[in-house]
Amino acid sequence: MPATDFDNVFVIDHPLLQHKLSFVRSADTTTDNFRRLVREIAQMMAYEITRDLPTEKVPVTTPLTTFDSPVISGKKLCLASILRAGTGMLDGMIDLLPGARVAHIGLYRDPETLEAVEYYFKVPEDIQDRTVIVLDPMLATGHSAIAAIDRLKEVGVTSLKLACLIAAPEGVTNLRAAHPDVPLWLAALDSHLNDHGYIVPGLGDAGDRIFGTK
Repeated sequence: MPATDFDNVFVIDHPLLQHKLSFVRSADTTTDNFRRLVREIAQMMAYEITRDLPTEKVPVTTPLTTFDSPVISGKKLCLASILRAGTGMLDGMIDLLPGARVAHIGLYRDPETLEAVEYYFKVPEDIQDRTVIVLDPMLATGHSAIAAIDRLKEVGVTSLKLACLIAAPEGVTNLRAAHPDVPLWLAALDSHLNDHGYIVPGLGDAGDRIFGTK
């Protein structure tokens, strides 16, 4: 993975992932294909994000013998989807991590201030005992991700990661200032935000493109 100018930020440069991301960016990609591609990219990102999960050896009996084989140990996982666009990544992550619990955090961006406003928060009762992967396709200003991480820390979560498809440097700067302890995993770090707070070159509004609402 290439280095970035930011600490604790990782860009996944696998050729297959980058190939799929190019089609996600394209304005010609249909809603059904966009949704499928986001799901597939999320699956691929899950491999890298969970690379540091601890393992322990347990006895496994094969058709030939019994031996000690590694299984995941340590804290269990929770996938925290920032509504609504995070749902597109959630499906792909669950495909690979079917045992993970799911949290939903409802936030919308005030069109005037660009600040995040919370309208829903539902998490597992034991979330403080889990490693939480926050899912948000676009890290533009970073306000939504920061607000979501703020709330998760308020309820006792101490092990956090953030997964985004695309980020702008402005959003990464804000996130690092607010939560330098939370690693960020990206498929791409783009150029900048435009005057309306959209990532350039970006892919448009991820929620609208996932759900076909524009």
